[in-house]
Amino acid sequence: MQADVAAGITAPVVLAERDPRVDTQRLLAELVPPPRFDAVRFSSYVPDRDQPSQARAVRALEQFAAGLGTPAVGTGRRRWFRGKAPEQPPAPTGVYLDGGYGVGKTHLLASLWHATDAPPAQKAFGTFVELTNLVGALGFRTAVDALSSHRLVCIDEFELDDPGDTVLVSTLLSRLAAAGVRLAATSNTLPGRLGEGRFAAADFMREIQGLSAQFTSLRIDGEDYRHRGLPQAPQPYGDEQVTAAAVRTPGAALDDFEPLAAHLAQVHPSRYGALVDGVDAVFLRGVRQVTDQAAALRLVVLADRLYDREVPVMASGVPFDQLFSPEMLSGGYRKKYFRAVSRLTSLARDSSRLA
Repeated sequence: MQADVAAGITAPVVLAERDPRVDTQRLLAELVPPPRFDAVRFSSYVPDRDQPSQARAVRALEQFAAGLGTPAVGTGRRRWFRGKAPEQPPAPTGVYLDGGYGVGKTHLLASLWHATDAPPAQKAFGTFVELTNLVGALGFRTAVDALSSHRLVCIDEFELDDPGDTVLVSTLLSRLAAAGVRLAATSNTLPGRLGEGRFAAADFMREIQGLSAQFTSLRIDGEDYRHRGLPQAPQPYGDEQVTAAAVRTPGAALDDFEPLAAHLAQVHPSRYGALVDGVDAVFLRGVRQVTDQAAALRLVVLADRLYDREVPVMASGVPFDQLFSPEMLSGGYRKKYFRAVSRLTSLARDSSRLA
């Protein structure tokens, strides 16, 4: 270890020993596109010439963004301050990007966020899970108050597998729409659902019920460039290899899987981003298959935060495509588990350079 210290490499941190504290302002400030979408713009989206709906979606979103430079009128409480109706009908409260995997919905949603002429403090971008975690951390009323002054709220990967969360977020969005906040959303399709290349807009509109009339659906057709189904994870390393690689890697976190999984139960999911602050690579020893639903869902959130930050994950134990039991992969939360496996597999492949 002395040689490592001399080389400027500090000992790996242990995530299971961290207990981050995050205030409201940081939670709100983190509602921005993840780093991998920092540079995306409408101009960098290349529509497929064989799929004209892609170019139409870009034009529609550019027009939508152009109308977001000033607060919305004609909705909710702001309508009371106008002496007469506007000459032109107001822009739709929300847009829903309807398409299958791999057509660039998140690219377009992030581009909308970047194109909106408003300071970052007046626009938010987060996944459905991040939004539910925000409400859980702040409380419903505080979350509504915190977001009501925003021009735009973008929700990526709107999920309909939990009725309670769907009702919660739909109610939240209804309150925001009434306050004049414009909304944009995407959702994704479960990999492996034969014959379903896209998430039907009708499903989204039905689940958000009263709010659906305020959304314009933008169909985005295209070929799926990602593997459909469960990706094959790379073979895990041995415990000794993982430990040695962690010791020589700057910014490493080294944990045994079971203590880390247990620790996640003591940290609110809204703080998982802070949990990996300053971590450039995660090393896990003894990954095992998870059979507890609550523990599995917490691992899904951690996988999302690591993927957002492009943090490679090197692990021993079972490969990530065996992380969740077959029952979980066929159950009500299977979409979340498929996404987590896909993301962890990608991060595991990224870790090969650390071996």
